[in-house]
Amino acid sequence: MPSSISLKTRPMRKRGSVWLANLNPGRGSEPGKIRPVLIVQSQALLEADHPSTLIVPLTSGLVDHAEPLRLRLPAQAGLEKDSDLLLDQLRAIDNKRLIQGPLMQCPPEFMGRVDEALREVLDIFVV
Repeated sequence: MPSSISLKTRPMRKRGSVWLANLNPGRGSEPGKIRPVLIVQSQALLEADHPSTLIVPLTSGLVDHAEPLRLRLPAQAGLEKDSDLLLDQLRAIDNKRLIQGPLMQCPPEFMGRVDEALREVLDIFVV
């Protein structure tokens, strides 16, 4: 069950986990408000207790056939609604913005799709 306890006692953040984050205030096209986010930062940085975390925000405003900018994540566990990952909104947030979680853990197959979409959005290709 998701928790909203202090960072000192909060469960370890894991790559591929979905948390609620306070992204207020949003600026311009940035998604704001309290919303689910997918942690995409390397597990090594997470375990080193790095002060910020790379995330991809989620939205329940679904848009079909929008890959690689969006990937659909079906509702499951603590994620109450089908959601799209806003892959073009990748950002680093202070760990204090992560307010509840984990809501769920994405399977490795899905994270492979996320990695592929991020490589395309960022124009990073392995040769």
